[in-house]
Amino acid sequence: MTLRSPPPIDIRPAVPADALCLSALAIQVFLDTYATEGIRPAVAREVFGTYAEPAFHRHLGDAHTRLLVAQRQGHLVGFAQVTLGATHALAPGGAQAELLRLYVQEPFTGHGLGTRLLREAEEVARAAGAGLLWLTPWVHNHRARAFYARRGYEDCGLTWFTFEGESHENRVVARRLAGPVTT
Repeated sequence: MTLRSPPPIDIRPAVPADALCLSALAIQVFLDTYATEGIRPAVAREVFGTYAEPAFHRHLGDAHTRLLVAQRQGHLVGFAQVTLGATHALAPGGAQAELLRLYVQEPFTGHGLGTRLLREAEEVARAAGAGLLWLTPWVHNHRARAFYARRGYEDCGLTWFTFEGESHENRVVARRLAGPVTT
């Protein structure tokens, strides 16, 4: 019996035709990660507002946003969203970019895809002139916080994510990006 390796996962820039699948993937990963006690109206409104297909079309049209998708045989299985020029007061100084989201569908976690997406996002930020990439993981997302710490992201302090009058504790974590862009 010959064992076949799984089809490769490709990472590429997102295009407008990806918006619908990005929406569905983002909703799935968000709910799996943050709605661990179930769905309530505030969470449902946040999800359907933030991750609606038109929101991804807006992101794709924004000159400061870069979206990378991970795809296997025409199916999106993860994505990374970088906001160029976004700054946070707690992040170390210099030219900054924000890793707004790095979402991987659960069956594809633990196989290096998140690391590949992160490295691609870092390269996108670096190529655009950023010397630092930062993000704000939720304090109770221990798996994500450990993931970033293992990849050299340092904790810079407490911040809050607020929606519908609720504030949720997050941490600012950041990593300096290696060297200047060479051509």
